[in-house]
Amino acid sequence: MRLIVGLGNPGEKYARNRHNIGFLAVDAIHGRNSSFAPWRSRFKAEVSEGLLDGEKVMLMKPQTYMNDSGRSVGEAARFYKLAPADVIVLYDELDLPPGKVRTKVGGGSGGHNGIRSIDAHLGKEYSRVRLGIGHPGHKDRVTAHVLGDFAKVDAEWLDPMLDAIAAEAGLLVGGHHSEFCNRLHLALAPAKPQKPRKEQGAASGGTSRNPNPPLPRRGKDSAPKTGLAEQLARMFGKKD
Repeated sequence: MRLIVGLGNPGEKYARNRHNIGFLAVDAIHGRNSSFAPWRSRFKAEVSEGLLDGEKVMLMKPQTYMNDSGRSVGEAARFYKLAPADVIVLYDELDLPPGKVRTKVGGGSGGHNGIRSIDAHLGKEYSRVRLGIGHPGHKDRVTAHVLGDFAKVDAEWLDPMLDAIAAEAGLLVGGHHSEFCNRLHLALAPAKPQKPRKEQGAASGGTSRNPNPPLPRRGKDSAPKTGLAEQLARMFGKKD
């Protein structure tokens, strides 16, 4: 069994916060895969069980508020006897541009209080999926940025990213992190502009020409001056 955890804060007030992008990601996985049961309350969290690529998976959204997320994760891990390697956590990352996704196993918390709490209850050797929300540019604006709502224009990158995560989540469960990131990169890469088609003859710098130009029209003055009768007269002599 695998445990996929999205981090965020409970309640409608925080629903569209940048800090809640982990909740949005597991909601997208839940919505795309019909095998998952309706959300229910357990382990001080909202949970749903289903299958991803044939593997049993529990999705989790801790309801303890971000700073105490480890309580829910640790309780579920102990109940199911899960090792840290069986846990995957999705969360917001200030140090990545919006729409960028990176994965890693272990490491520091990077100042993220939800990750710090999980480290304390589970250890550090679990998989982390970092979802870029961008940095506001100055540390004094970080709190307002993180707890601020996504702007309408953010839907241009946010919605495709969540769709791609939901589509490729089975790769995370299978431990194929590099392929997961590659698939997301391909899905989210901007389309290359198509080159305009060149007109025939433009490559040589000339104008296009009709390969079968129409024959010139002949008027009365342009009629042949030598007719059949005159040609016969020349051949056999002109009769008096």
